[in-house]
Amino acid sequence: MRYPEKIENGISAKRKAQGLLFDSMLRQLRAEIMGLPDRRTGKNLTYSMEDIGPGAFSVFFTQSPSFLSFQKTMQMNTGKNNADTIFGIEKIPCDNHIRSILDEVCPSDLYSMFPYIVNAMDEAEYPDSFRIINDNILIALDGTQYFSSDKIHCDNCSVKNHKNGKKTYSHSAVTPVILKPGKNKVIPLDPEFITPQDGHQKQDCENAAAKRWLCQYGLQYKGLNGIILGDDLYSRQPLCEIILKEGFHFISVCKPDSHKTLYEWLADFDKMGAISTKEIRRQTGKRTETDTYRYFNHVPLRDSDDAIEVNWCEQTTTLADGAVIYQNSFVTDLEITEDNVIEIAKAGRARWKIENENNNVLKTKGYNLEHNFGHGKKHLSSTLLTLNLLSFAFHTVLEITDKKYRILREALPARKTFFDDLRALTRYICFENWNDLLNFMLRGLEIENIDSG
Repeated sequence: MRYPEKIENGISAKRKAQGLLFDSMLRQLRAEIMGLPDRRTGKNLTYSMEDIGPGAFSVFFTQSPSFLSFQKTMQMNTGKNNADTIFGIEKIPCDNHIRSILDEVCPSDLYSMFPYIVNAMDEAEYPDSFRIINDNILIALDGTQYFSSDKIHCDNCSVKNHKNGKKTYSHSAVTPVILKPGKNKVIPLDPEFITPQDGHQKQDCENAAAKRWLCQYGLQYKGLNGIILGDDLYSRQPLCEIILKEGFHFISVCKPDSHKTLYEWLADFDKMGAISTKEIRRQTGKRTETDTYRYFNHVPLRDSDDAIEVNWCEQTTTLADGAVIYQNSFVTDLEITEDNVIEIAKAGRARWKIENENNNVLKTKGYNLEHNFGHGKKHLSSTLLTLNLLSFAFHTVLEITDKKYRILREALPARKTFFDDLRALTRYICFENWNDLLNFMLRGLEIENIDSG
């Protein structure tokens, strides 16, 4: 996985061998935070941006809302603390001060960290295992809501007006991820927030946010040979045209009720026996399942003279008695053949991983995506979400590329157990650095200390 231009300050082989990938990524994050705009005036400069940004990040990374408070207590009792030794925070700011300062910070000011993290994976020579269909990478896009209230709001909230006169304020974002069928991990990329746009009267929406993401951030991932995955919303022509224009391929869900012209064409070709079919029978436990794939190339996506031609496939899975247990159809710009139809259908189905391995994990597995960590008046809500996504990305990359971390997660497969231990240890013991903490946990689990690779 290589970019047209390498990101600066890459991860050196020596640091990887020493198991210091976390330190390298954190150092880069601190460098990004140093460049954040600091609009404070007067004497309110006790805490630097290098303390404020990592302070918020440390709470998400440890999944401990009280992490900074615990470290203040440890500092008073022992003269040292993990906020300093692990995260490099010299002076520990209070939560309210962090919220006040970060409210002025645009989340996009942190976005260069996402390609940096993907590049760290690149230099670890791992992401090639994410490749599929002619050496491409699958990038799924989907919108998710992470805040809703009928009272708390800011200028960047989306507003829903109800018939009874009440209003609901919310925040949502398109949260792209790199994924692969059969893998239980995804790599989060730069989010695009669904928020009122200057000069636009209509409410912002997922469709518009997805277009912005492709145009604004797609360039830095185009070198990955990306295939954009999406639900039925992403198989509409305007969005497909932008995907192609920005140098990507696409595989999107295509429902009959939203693509009537396309399915009318398919019905005619079906009557002529022109639709190709491939059938695979397999044993799942004690039951027999049959996957039937139907596909046809070069059909118009909509009823217009400028309609683009797409290629269509359908997968139907049935039991021995004929009961249908799965059915879905997809359109793509990739030519479909007997040799690749199964792989294309698998890729199309894999878009659900953005819900299961990304949004669901962030909402229910300790990252508390929908919790209001702080709303603010400007950017606080979206900036905190970005830091939360970065903490998730850190843990994902470490589990994939850092041998010590990976062995610990194998020994502690329940995410809750791992973070319970992380919170408890960092509350009561001060470690010299992140690597020292990993070594302590390995010894506690009676796992022989190993060099991380």
